[in-house]
Amino acid sequence: MSIWEYANPKKFIATTTPLVPWVMGLAVAGLVVGLGWGFFFTPDDYRQGSTVKIIYLHVPAALMAINAWFMMLVASLIWLVRRHHVSALAARAAAPIGVVMTLIALLTGAIWGQPMWGTWWAWDPRLTSFLILFLFYLGYIALWEAIDDPDTAADLTSVLCIVGSVFAVLSRYAVRFWNQGLHQGTSVPVATGGRTVDDVFFVPLVICMLAFGLLFVGLVLIGTTTEIRARRMRALEARMRR
Repeated sequence: MSIWEYANPKKFIATTTPLVPWVMGLAVAGLVVGLGWGFFFTPDDYRQGSTVKIIYLHVPAALMAINAWFMMLVASLIWLVRRHHVSALAARAAAPIGVVMTLIALLTGAIWGQPMWGTWWAWDPRLTSFLILFLFYLGYIALWEAIDDPDTAADLTSVLCIVGSVFAVLSRYAVRFWNQGLHQGTSVPVATGGRTVDDVFFVPLVICMLAFGLLFVGLVLIGTTTEIRARRMRALEARMRR
């Protein structure tokens, strides 16, 4: 069995459709447990008070905003190299989800930052690169909508995705690249294995991160299936008009 078998739209739909209810069910359960635990059963921070509980929305959303773009990058590269339409449609389906995740991260970051920094916004390296990533998401979606030919749209959006990946990297590692800036360091640095979050906050945070990840996967599967069916319908309508 080859992974490229799932590039066939029929195979993709037949395989993923039964999985979606399970993935979404686990995502909803994880969100209920993680957010409920984090918001109602964790103590206030000794410095930040109850404001720290925004972490259960902010960190998972920011993580998925960046990872969604990387998923789009991989799918776009597959399209450019192997010309599998499912990969291009998966990247397209992921973009609106990435926009929402980025917007949640920006808004919750502003709400969190105001009492901590005394300002809603600062041109901090990480914040600025995240804002630019948000604009790239909007540009990616607009480019898909502006071009009628789907293959041409997939080609151009794939190039845009490659360019935008620079800002996805900066959003992830800006704190390491520049010492200045208000934004704190990474709370859960994967590379070093260390972390600055106590266990009482860390466990529900991990649950929220996993739930956001499952939610993203489930929504991408639903979106990709919808895009495949819409493309089939457009192709059928085009043949009927001939």
